[in-house]
Amino acid sequence: MATIRLTERDLRILDTLHLHRVLTTPQIGELFFSGTASRAAQRRLLGFAENDLADRFTPRHPGWNAPHHWTLGPEGARVVATRLGLTPKQIGYRPDTHLRLRASTRLGHATGLAQTYVRFATTARATPGATLQRWWSEARCSTAWGHRVCPDGYLRWRQDGTTLDAFVEYDTGTEPLVRLTEKISRYRDLAVETRLATPVLFVVPGPRRLTSLCRVLDGGPRVPVHVTTHARLAYPGPTRPVWRRAGDPDCGVRPLVDLA
Repeated sequence: MATIRLTERDLRILDTLHLHRVLTTPQIGELFFSGTASRAAQRRLLGFAENDLADRFTPRHPGWNAPHHWTLGPEGARVVATRLGLTPKQIGYRPDTHLRLRASTRLGHATGLAQTYVRFATTARATPGATLQRWWSEARCSTAWGHRVCPDGYLRWRQDGTTLDAFVEYDTGTEPLVRLTEKISRYRDLAVETRLATPVLFVVPGPRRLTSLCRVLDGGPRVPVHVTTHARLAYPGPTRPVWRRAGDPDCGVRPLVDLA
């Protein structure tokens, strides 16, 4: 057992590390402390590292100093697993997770997807009448729908009596458009199977990618596809009119609650 006394906030941090596999110090600060530069977050995470609750690494990026990246440590994995009535192995923990992520070409995708969650979670917290009721990880989505398609995430957003269930796709701009059209076809197959017209929300690097996706991705009435950019998701934020309907160039941009 760790030598520090774990608070309810500590347990939520460990659960969130398990959910997303990796979070940066600013992301943890924004989710659980006073902001991205929280000194309290930095101090607490150092305590996590000293007690094997979390592991950290710093990616090398030419030209800028990357923040610490955090993953579950062996003691943190034990705490999370025990609360679920499982073993660390059963929750998918591997002692070399931080080493594997550090060398992975998908690290940017993992942290970007985590930032997408951060933006939805913190926006819900700051929006009267709004709640992020559900966020499923990539792994849980794969378990639920992997026989058809593997979304990056799945959310349930509740605002002023309206509920939106949607799949989330975090796009780094590297996947060919033809592969994304094939993915929409698989989403359409899933919609036929479930008899549910669930929207798919794409978050893309910039305006050119947004224009390209809106031109080629048309899921029809069964799979409404809506697209925004990383920057627009950050500001003015996901609740604002930042979502453009793919396949419908004349529809303009819409706020999140109107996508339900």
